[in-house]
Amino acid sequence: MLLQGKTAAISGAASARGIGLATARLFAQHGARVAILDIDADAAKRAAAGLGAGHTGLGCDVADKASCEAAARETLAAFGHVDILINNAGVTQPVKTLDIDEASWDRIMDINAKGVLFLSQAFLPHMRARKTGSIACMSSVSAQRGGGIFGGPHYSAAKAGVLGLAKAMAREFGPDGIRVNCVTPGLIQTDITGGKLTDEMRVDIAKGIPLGRLGEASDVAGCYLFLASDLSAYVTGAVIDVNGGMLIHG
Repeated sequence: MLLQGKTAAISGAASARGIGLATARLFAQHGARVAILDIDADAAKRAAAGLGAGHTGLGCDVADKASCEAAARETLAAFGHVDILINNAGVTQPVKTLDIDEASWDRIMDINAKGVLFLSQAFLPHMRARKTGSIACMSSVSAQRGGGIFGGPHYSAAKAGVLGLAKAMAREFGPDGIRVNCVTPGLIQTDITGGKLTDEMRVDIAKGIPLGRLGEASDVAGCYLFLASDLSAYVTGAVIDVNGGMLIHG
């Protein structure tokens, strides 16, 4: 029970096959009370109920600062304190550079990058007052290799921004006992990719992955658990690759 007595807020965690919900389930199994934050408030409540008693589900649009602040207040009202924030919410769009319009750029940036800032801002004062906290942020192998299979260049840019933001927050808030880290998943089989991958594509992609398979949501959840727990007490500003060896770099 790595998170016994801990409380966690996880954004974008209501999708049935998503990394966020897999993380919420794993955290609950390890003793945490979990607040599932999602733009779909009803789905968040259902997902939280599925975890059992003692958890909560709240509506939260991470691209809206007031919504993030409200979700933080409600989470603190429900739990009394928050130890862990998982900035998991994100969206992608498979378009090429010349096809990115302003609205698409803004949407991808707002949810993937600005959302990390807004939700972190909502919880950081509480964590700083308690002199403890762990924040983990979702980036992507796309940020490291300059594009993925599904995400466009604006997605790569947003996820690269997350890396820089998280490292800067780690440096700024380390003296307050707050750790900030990132995970960079490769191709994970979730609802985002599920409808776009054929069996032939899966086989072809797996050939370029040393571990010989596509990732599962549980693979990323395990890394989030490590970063949330005291096992990573001396880890901050780090980037953990979860890609099966798709990208191996120095």
